[in-house]
Amino acid sequence: MSDDLRNRGIQDDIRINVNQDWELRDWSQRLGITPQELRDAVRQVGPIARDVRAHLARPRSLLRY
Repeated sequence: MSDDLRNRGIQDDIRINVNQDWELRDWSQRLGITPQELRDAVRQVGPIARDVRAHLARPRSLLRY
């Protein structure tokens, strides 16, 4: 992930950095969840966006919190 906010590349759509406020806000809005739900999902499956999306698509009864 680039720290230069003007340099958005493919990394920005692959990894989710919940330690950057702007990324946490952006990804939460994109996924339609709260920042805390995003933190929890990343804690469960890691920062790869594809994995987070798959995790969030599971029925709630199967989610591990």
